[in-house]
Amino acid sequence: MPVFYRYFLPFLTLLLLTQSIDLQAQKDRNPDEYEVPEALQQLIEAIVEEGSGDGDNFAFNDLAEKFRIYERNPLNLNKASVADLEEFFLLNDVQISGLVAYRAQFGDLVAKEELQAVPGFDLQTIRAILPYITVSGNLDDYRVPLGQMLTEGDNELFVSYRRLLEEQRGYKEGEFEDPFLGSPFRLYTRYQRRYEDRLSMGFTAEKDEGEEFFTGSNKQGFDFYSAHIFLNKYSAFLKSLAIGDYQIGMGQGLIAKAGFGYGKSVEVMDIRRTGRALRPQRSANEFDFFRGGAATLGLTENTDFTAFYSTRRRDANILRDDFIDSLNIDFPDPEAGFSSFQITGLHRFASEIEDENAIRVQTYGGSLKQSFGTGHIAFNAVRHQFGSDFRRNLRTYNQFEFNSSNLLNLSVDYAYIWRNFHFFGETAYSDNGSVATLNGLLVGLDRRVDLAILHRHYPRDFHSLNARPFGETTAMGGRNESGLYLGLEVRPSRNWKFQAYYDAWKHPWLRSTIDAPSDGNEAFAQITYIIKRKLTVYLRGRLENKARNVRSLNKNLIYNQQRANLRLQISNKVSKSLELRNRFEVSRFRIDNPAFDEPLVSVNFLDGESITSDVPGLETTGFVLYQDIIWKPVGSPWSATARYALFDTDDFNSRIYAYENDLLYTFSVPAYFYRGSRAYLNLRFKGIRNVTLEGRIAQTWLAGRNANTDFAQFGSGRTEIDGRTRTEVKVQAKVRF
Repeated sequence: MPVFYRYFLPFLTLLLLTQSIDLQAQKDRNPDEYEVPEALQQLIEAIVEEGSGDGDNFAFNDLAEKFRIYERNPLNLNKASVADLEEFFLLNDVQISGLVAYRAQFGDLVAKEELQAVPGFDLQTIRAILPYITVSGNLDDYRVPLGQMLTEGDNELFVSYRRLLEEQRGYKEGEFEDPFLGSPFRLYTRYQRRYEDRLSMGFTAEKDEGEEFFTGSNKQGFDFYSAHIFLNKYSAFLKSLAIGDYQIGMGQGLIAKAGFGYGKSVEVMDIRRTGRALRPQRSANEFDFFRGGAATLGLTENTDFTAFYSTRRRDANILRDDFIDSLNIDFPDPEAGFSSFQITGLHRFASEIEDENAIRVQTYGGSLKQSFGTGHIAFNAVRHQFGSDFRRNLRTYNQFEFNSSNLLNLSVDYAYIWRNFHFFGETAYSDNGSVATLNGLLVGLDRRVDLAILHRHYPRDFHSLNARPFGETTAMGGRNESGLYLGLEVRPSRNWKFQAYYDAWKHPWLRSTIDAPSDGNEAFAQITYIIKRKLTVYLRGRLENKARNVRSLNKNLIYNQQRANLRLQISNKVSKSLELRNRFEVSRFRIDNPAFDEPLVSVNFLDGESITSDVPGLETTGFVLYQDIIWKPVGSPWSATARYALFDTDDFNSRIYAYENDLLYTFSVPAYFYRGSRAYLNLRFKGIRNVTLEGRIAQTWLAGRNANTDFAQFGSGRTEIDGRTRTEVKVQAKVRF
């Protein structure tokens, strides 16, 4: 690749960022030009970095949809209730309390600029929420007739196509006895009819890469179908009604996923789960939803009752004869039990298709919530029943995990505000007698200083199938973890913000990757400088220590694993039409020498590569440098975003994640590792009335595994690509009528 493009071009654009360019006031956005708020971009990156999944498979569609609704129907800050503000997502509890107190003392806001006087509101927050709020007009009441919602609603139809240009091994004839059976493209379509945020009805259909289409196991067409009818804010009595596919949130997520929040992020104060109990399921997420009916009823002005029932089939690894014999269990039918759930939603080859819809799951429960002036208390219950027994392949580390055909969870959650103190928490019970608890405190120490404290205790034998509480890793599901989190946010002036947290935790029992009880800690700090509508610069550091199994001299040893990242990002609005973003990030991964003097001779990395060393411990490093160009010319039907990135890491362990702009309602957070470059280009065209056309091409080029070898390869097994490039193309059309 020419030296100019690899090295000179990124630094040339970096020089442009240092120029002093005046900006005129930003015009109101076109609501069809949806942009992902930068705060949300950073949060998504943090979720991926914490290990909650890979960026391409995250289902943030519902959150993106929420901000689209706010762009068309801004939230009125003068009339919004506490529940409305919590649902808004971009405000934390301290800011919500500050706004409510300000309205009570001084009355309604006269203009958006007045937010600068509200306690807890900094320039960065105000900038993030401006496209989605208003301070004029009236908050919608509960008297909109259903007929009006149906006749005055908007219709949207999405069709999206994606595929890799390079051939993967799973599609090649003779490579595998169990190859991919379908074609190598992904097809997604979604129809939705919506009236503001009050009525949503529609369907979603998806075929993943490698899945059959109108043939084989999918003679009905798409591999996945989802449909919903969701009524919201209909009356003081019927607050929400869901028919079809929906999501449930309770408390702080100890027995049911609650709100949009996954753990630690740059928003250090955003540690409390908030939001309404019911939400429609609009995404192509194939495992994390309920199917049936649910409703939230306002029994009195301050008392809400939510009830739900769901029955659906889920993918699972069914027990087979050889596995049953190894457990010495006598089942008359091999399908009378299953060992685990499958959550990928992929059905590309025979063994994946065997697990498709293998187990029927019934889930039902409810929540009774009593609100009062300064908080609430709620009582929650969830029961799961399976069509056959859950029989894990027992090992030492998982012997305390759930193993049965039914499960009952009960919990109590609360929130209470006293002066500047915000108390919240949840305590949950599973029917084996185990009790888990999470309790937190948010404090506004000063107009410019906020503090967050959260303690959690999740026993090793706590059972909850839909748990997603605050924790070190969501994969544990509120189990086998105790910890203390401290967060601090300081806003010394209008242009500066400092955010930091420290989290320490213990795992009192073994885990799948650690052969002993272990502990860990993580420290994070970020300082941000912002000039309204023009420039944002932040410097971020993150250091994490945790235990890890390492194979050494043919036995597992417990080593300390340390991961460190340092990032500098500069975003500059050069003009109304052009924004430039630069990022430089370095990473270091280290495995320390154990207590005794034994050299580390072999490390099995996550990508399967083995590296040897003749010195105690091992250290790998890496960096990523990229240039983003965001071009949205005023008055033109065309807009574009592009990136060119260089990366060089020693291995997968020193990988670096970076959020990428993608097509509408789509998020991508790939991991950059080994040595090479990556570029993408997104184009959007809105020259046809009520039609948006989009296209994307992204390519990763590998120079080699590291500086010492030119061997390059993408993926492994059926997804392996034999070559130095991986090229993905996407096209999408949205029609509004």
